[in-house]
Amino acid sequence: MDAILQITAGLALLAIGGEGVIRGAVGVARRFGLSELLIGLTLVGFGTSTPELVTSVNAALAGSPGIAIGNVLGSNIGNILLILALVVLIRPMAVSPAATARDSVLVIVISVAFAALALVFGELSRLLGAILVAALFAYIAFVWRQERRGGPAAELHKEESHTHDPAPQSMLVSASFAVAGLALLVWGADLLVTGAITTARAAGVSETVIGLTIVAIGTSLPELVATLAAALKGRTDVAFGNIVGSNIYNLLGILGVTALIHPIAIPADIGLVDWAVMIGSAVLLLVFARSGARISRLEGLAFLTCYAGYVAYLLLH
Repeated sequence: MDAILQITAGLALLAIGGEGVIRGAVGVARRFGLSELLIGLTLVGFGTSTPELVTSVNAALAGSPGIAIGNVLGSNIGNILLILALVVLIRPMAVSPAATARDSVLVIVISVAFAALALVFGELSRLLGAILVAALFAYIAFVWRQERRGGPAAELHKEESHTHDPAPQSMLVSASFAVAGLALLVWGADLLVTGAITTARAAGVSETVIGLTIVAIGTSLPELVATLAAALKGRTDVAFGNIVGSNIYNLLGILGVTALIHPIAIPADIGLVDWAVMIGSAVLLLVFARSGARISRLEGLAFLTCYAGYVAYLLLH
């Protein structure tokens, strides 16, 4: 019971803290005069992934690579097969190929590259972490240069900067939001990781399975809130961008920063099926988005069915 309470409290603190960090950071950025394009590209994209970051770092430092790695892989899988599916079942999602094609393809490329690195080296060293972070900065710089001229993708990122409004207007209040949110994130991650480790030992399942499921779903709550809010406002392209952007930040930023802080061994029980599901979900997302420039409820149901099958596989094996 204590472990369940720790997990529940940890998830709640992560959700509240993540929202506080984003609103505070956006408020500070606007006071410094940063453009909405840059805010959408960096602060909002990275901000929705802060629960994953703090949780993975905490798990790595606690000697639980299964939770650290499983959290990110499970989040990327859950973002598409669970969160996007639930949103699409509520409201089918129109997608602008011109605005989303580049990042959709990039998610697939990054997923394949990361899986190859993990299988070849068996560990995320500080060097690989530095390479991942450098790749993230290169991506941001490339997109920034490309979208300063405007276009559908630029408008999408500008709209993303408003998904967590209203942001505080005062610099002091904004900074207080960000600092308080970060404190809640650290506290929530500690509770979540401790509860997850205890649950895994008590239930006789691996920490990796807990990381791929309970922890991953919990740390993805900000993506669910942001994606659902954007879809209900009719900005389905922004909702789609939230998911794709989060997956890019998770692989390059979250695991990159985590490895820089503490190298992580790839758990032996993360196998080809897990990598295939992560890559396959990204491919399926691109296929559905390009077929008719929309994702229908039937396709959302297909996502959800795939996710249920994957979770069943994890529990059975």
